[in-house]
Amino acid sequence: MPKKNIKTSGFSLAKGKDLTGDDSYDVQTIGDITVAIVCDGVGSALAGAEASRRVVNYLMKNFKIRPKSWTIEKSIKTFIESINSILYEESQVQYERSEMITTLAMIVIEGNRLYGANVGDSRVYLLRNDELSQLSKDHAMQEEGYENVLTQAIGISKEVKPYYFENSIKKDDRIMLCSDGLYNILDEENIKKYIPYGATKLVKKASKLVDDDLPDDTTAVVVEILQENEKVKLRNQNLIIPKKLQTGQNIDGYILEKPLIQNERTWLATKKTKQYVLKFAPIEAIEDEQILDLFVKEAWNAKRLKAPFFPKAVIPKNRTHRYYVMQLIKGEPLVNYTNQNRHLSVDDAVELARTLLKMSQYLLKYDLVHGDIKPDNIMIDEDEENNTTTFKVIDFGSITEIFSTDSTAGTPSFLSPERFQGESISESSEIFAIGVTLYLALTGKYPYGEIEPFQNPIFKEAKKPSSYNSNIPDWLDSVILRAIAIDKNERYEHYSEMDFELKYPKKVKPYFNKNASIIERNPYLFYRIAFTVSFIINIILALLLME
Repeated sequence: MPKKNIKTSGFSLAKGKDLTGDDSYDVQTIGDITVAIVCDGVGSALAGAEASRRVVNYLMKNFKIRPKSWTIEKSIKTFIESINSILYEESQVQYERSEMITTLAMIVIEGNRLYGANVGDSRVYLLRNDELSQLSKDHAMQEEGYENVLTQAIGISKEVKPYYFENSIKKDDRIMLCSDGLYNILDEENIKKYIPYGATKLVKKASKLVDDDLPDDTTAVVVEILQENEKVKLRNQNLIIPKKLQTGQNIDGYILEKPLIQNERTWLATKKTKQYVLKFAPIEAIEDEQILDLFVKEAWNAKRLKAPFFPKAVIPKNRTHRYYVMQLIKGEPLVNYTNQNRHLSVDDAVELARTLLKMSQYLLKYDLVHGDIKPDNIMIDEDEENNTTTFKVIDFGSITEIFSTDSTAGTPSFLSPERFQGESISESSEIFAIGVTLYLALTGKYPYGEIEPFQNPIFKEAKKPSSYNSNIPDWLDSVILRAIAIDKNERYEHYSEMDFELKYPKKVKPYFNKNASIIERNPYLFYRIAFTVSFIINIILALLLME
């Protein structure tokens, strides 16, 4: 869930006068999910504190790198079983018995869905509409006098069976995770009363009730839902996906004029004398939920990404069909230049590059990349009156999460070599696409030739752009060649590096291919060496003649 949709807090106090305790916790937003974890290291175990820390770190680390194809449920259960096995085996080797033991309570929020699990007696509560519900289930003996004896804990035995649960979440919900040190002191009425004030207030209230002499380590994490996930709300709307669209059709007051692309899902439309672009969900989205999800994500991104390099976009509140509306950009697609063998001027090319880099840096704030930078997705708006050229980046459908391993994202001729090997999308691979776009816009040529879909290309060193366009200065040659370097270690790693060199041409260091000769890399040094060698040879010849 996006950070702006939630508010989190966490706090822990050690028992009595101890400076540190055996509890551990963490709460983080990782991409589209929020993960919260509380572990209570078993005090009677020699390595309870170590176990609690390691479980928190292990689970959080693995959620950062979990396979995208895994469901949240599979991820939770697999990671818990894995760390349990690791701690159990290490305990047997180091202590010959189970000593790395901890309880666990954890939740994962994705969209408007809550996933959770617990092992032991650390708990998860939900406060909704002033009603407090315990979502977790204690693994403890039920017999009187044995209530604190655990029947399950992480690391206590070779296998573990976590209690798993799911629920929906709503605006103003508050989810609390806590160790038994909290609920053994605060009753449900006090928990319900102080959850709205956050984790620190809860733990300090518990401490105050026992004169700041807690009998056990006490920890709480509170996650407050400030607003529901808009993407999920959009997904759940009951809207028509029209199978056929035609000229003159009225969709919520928008009169369709003509299709703008071949599949007839993007239309020029008029409403109250103003022209707009309407993009409709693909027909396949009627049956295929994955395609529907992709379109919802596209519409959501179009609406929320507001910046001068994108066309303005809105999702009408009272729409009856599944579409979104974009501002009509009346410029010319950059691809028209490249197809007609027209070239951008050097100044315009630099402006284009800096626009693409600014866009990319903007998307990075959302952990996103455009994913399909190319001339087809760039509009040129030339203002002849003011003699200025501006660029707009279109196609919200390709925007995806940075470090995504979705190999279908992008267009082959603009993909970096490592992308063909299944590596994730990164700043470096986006810079490669920007470099290829610049090369094409300035020369009309692809640096590595036009690559067909499903082709496994062999990359050979590209020629200097200036070999096709003599107007290109040496410094811009170097910038472009570095951006499209075959070896990503020679390429710009971050957008800011390339932008800096475009802004300060005099600071650009010459770029040469690995196999470039000495005369290409440093003509002055080459001729100096040649002169020195020639001079020495002449002296030797002169001495021989004198003899």
